[in-house]
Amino acid sequence: MNWKTLILALIVSFCSLTALGQDESSELNCTVEINADKVSNANKEIFNTLKEAIAEYMNTTKWTDAVFGANEKIQCKLFFIINTYDDATRKMSADLQVQSQRPVYNSSYTTTLINFKDTKVEFTYEPNEPLVFSEVDMQSNLTAILNFYAYFILAIDFDSFAERGGDPYFEKAANVVRLAQSSGESGWKAFEDTKNRSAVLSAYTESQTAEIRTLFYNYHRMGLDQMVVSADKGRDVITKSLNTLKKIYDVAPMSVCLSMFKDAKLDELVNIYSKANTTEKESVYETLYPLWPTEQERLNKIKNPVQDM
Repeated sequence: MNWKTLILALIVSFCSLTALGQDESSELNCTVEINADKVSNANKEIFNTLKEAIAEYMNTTKWTDAVFGANEKIQCKLFFIINTYDDATRKMSADLQVQSQRPVYNSSYTTTLINFKDTKVEFTYEPNEPLVFSEVDMQSNLTAILNFYAYFILAIDFDSFAERGGDPYFEKAANVVRLAQSSGESGWKAFEDTKNRSAVLSAYTESQTAEIRTLFYNYHRMGLDQMVVSADKGRDVITKSLNTLKKIYDVAPMSVCLSMFKDAKLDELVNIYSKANTTEKESVYETLYPLWPTEQERLNKIKNPVQDM
């Protein structure tokens, strides 16, 4: 074997190994759970079929042009609680809990990015019906809901690694909302309520409240990711970043992004400030209490963390 042949063989071998380390399917590693305990008038097998169909859809659709290694996939979960089911029309209404996480650099810790409950989920599903992905039209309300949350999960994750890194995926989520708004289905209408999917999109993209995205970058990339190197410096960045919440509250106190941040981060904040000095704890408490006064018991743990026995 001459040297040119050897080099070519090495290149082919390297490319093959690289391909083995990459997964050309979905960027998501999505766990799906369905609880249909409230429904008594249906063959429960339909919910098993639905669970499998949603999991396959989320985990095989290619959502971006980016290449994700198998160990780089975004860990997320969709938990459906079926509230009603009509066997004649196959229509269901549900609550949907959407969760996603991302690893913190140089640690075994994973941090929650999204922990949101959507109470406006309605769709029809025929057993064994294939879920078809399309970017240009609305195949069904179910796939529209799945598309929206896939892009939202991607957008928030990318934002946490690069400032405004989620722009392309917020644009795709916006397109899903535009297509769905003409359908008349629940959960998509602007100003329908303050926590539907249209409101979630607006909270992260409209100028008054979009600074929440910069907060996600500062909090995660410049704060949490740096705490392994210097806990004090990383925590200081997080402390400063939380001032963004007050700015948003001052102009849009009912914005869903404020409650979403609380649901994802409040318990984590208690842990982050467990070793902070008294001045820092007081500062964070004073920032957060006006935003979430009903959470005083949990907020008090920032000032007075429970000591390990």
